[in-house]
Amino acid sequence: MSSELNQLIVTTLEDIKAKDVVNMDVTELTDVMDTLIITSGTSNRHVKSIANAVIVDAKKAGFTPIGSEGMETGEWVLVDFGGTVVHIFHPSAREFYDLEKLWSMEPNTRNAED
Repeated sequence: MSSELNQLIVTTLEDIKAKDVVNMDVTELTDVMDTLIITSGTSNRHVKSIANAVIVDAKKAGFTPIGSEGMETGEWVLVDFGGTVVHIFHPSAREFYDLEKLWSMEPNTRNAED
């Protein structure tokens, strides 16, 4: 089911001309979600349009988001489907928060000294 949803989301993002789509499997990093999809719009209005398209297309296919945040400003919109979370950024916000790097990092291992 989640692969069907993820493919639907990526197709919607491509159709609405979202930029730099990254689809990350984060199952080894967290129990909260399985997939993180990150993309950018070209403006705040485009970011909001992308988020709206993802929500509308998902609902038409029978996938209801748990919630969304950030539609007011369009700097960073998060659409939560439970196992899949979509982050849609204005380019400056995406560069600042750099979620791809954050979610790609290996956790530090600490060696206990005796």
